[in-house]
Amino acid sequence: MVDFPKPEWRDYALIDSGNGEKLERFGSFAMIRPEPKALWTPSMPAKEWNRLSAVRFKPGAGFGKAGKEDSGTWEKIKEMPDQWYVQYPGDGFRLRMRLGLTAFKHVGIFPEQAPNWEFIYRKVSEAAEKASHNPGTSGPCVPKVLNLFAYTGGASLAAKAAGADVTHLDSVRQVVSWARENMEASGLKDIRWVVEDALKFATREAKRGHRYDGIILDPPAYGHGPDGEKWKLDELLFGMLRTVREILAPDGWMVLNLYSNGYSAALGETVVREAFGLKAEDNLEVNAAQGRYRMTSGELALGDSFGKTLPLSIYVRLEL
Repeated sequence: MVDFPKPEWRDYALIDSGNGEKLERFGSFAMIRPEPKALWTPSMPAKEWNRLSAVRFKPGAGFGKAGKEDSGTWEKIKEMPDQWYVQYPGDGFRLRMRLGLTAFKHVGIFPEQAPNWEFIYRKVSEAAEKASHNPGTSGPCVPKVLNLFAYTGGASLAAKAAGADVTHLDSVRQVVSWARENMEASGLKDIRWVVEDALKFATREAKRGHRYDGIILDPPAYGHGPDGEKWKLDELLFGMLRTVREILAPDGWMVLNLYSNGYSAALGETVVREAFGLKAEDNLEVNAAQGRYRMTSGELALGDSFGKTLPLSIYVRLEL
């Protein structure tokens, strides 16, 4: 399955793509950024790209090697601010997020993640609705959601907008501060902020016996914790998922997103099944009569205005 952001999202558009770059618009400003997966020829001439763009990112010499990103520079073609806001009109919620020209090619959100935001909002809403109709509960039952490797918090905001008790974790303090700004801009409050190594935090939560109704993971290929802890996806992903299994509620859900080149949806499903001790034949998507969990997977992609599909990450969604 290939998921795209909803066409009603007026503050984002992938205009064109090709020659290892993408021309996209965030709010009122169009920009050119590197995109190694855009292997084809652009549909529009370079002159038109430059006419539409306000800024272009020029990567450093080491960009893209060994799965890492080197820093680079933004070259402004037209006058534009270094920071601005966009809105996302979700199905039942609305987010407002600050964007900025960072030292890397990122601007603060990954627009292809919008379908995951919708899934997260829906799952939290369903859990809250179910709890409100359960006569065995005393008082409000608020779903608990943990967002690991959470970056600037689009997924955290979607969960909070649906009424979850959200813990947002990232190893970079400045990024967590950025997520807090997005929370306030979206009219939300009371997210718990944690600056820590994700695996260390999850391991400690398991020892404490803490459980979450939903867990979100978007781990990088490589990274570092605040105290120099090293993260390498190929070596640590399976162990992380085994730990996540210990802190996920028996009837909980999980979203795993992976950008690493070479990872497929089939690989993602397999590593999740093995970490959770699940059998493929018990998937409700395979065996509607006897299944005891639901697992779906696919690619998150953007479609440009000329009909070209740009796949950017793979996802696995597990519902126990």
